[in-house]
Amino acid sequence: MTVKLIMNWDITPQREREYFEFVIREFIPGVQRLGFELGDAWATAYGRQPQIMVTAIAANRERAEIILQSDDWSKLIDSLMDFVENYTFKLVEAGRGFQF
Repeated sequence: MTVKLIMNWDITPQREREYFEFVIREFIPGVQRLGFELGDAWATAYGRQPQIMVTAIAANRERAEIILQSDDWSKLIDSLMDFVENYTFKLVEAGRGFQF
């Protein structure tokens, strides 16, 4: 069964430029290289929700968990943490349409 990784975070104030450069040059290619297929990316325009939500798809839960437990994933998320705060994630059964 296909699963969806849902990640949320806020960009660290004063790090926006560096954040966007990192996401384009390293984070997106890294997520794909490790085996996830990128889904959606959302930015909150108003309200008290995480600023950014990104989803990634894996063929099944077992594959997703292997990726999430890998050293390469840990390194990628550690690098992301240089630019974000309030990072959370969850793995859910992939459904149609928007999921949060």
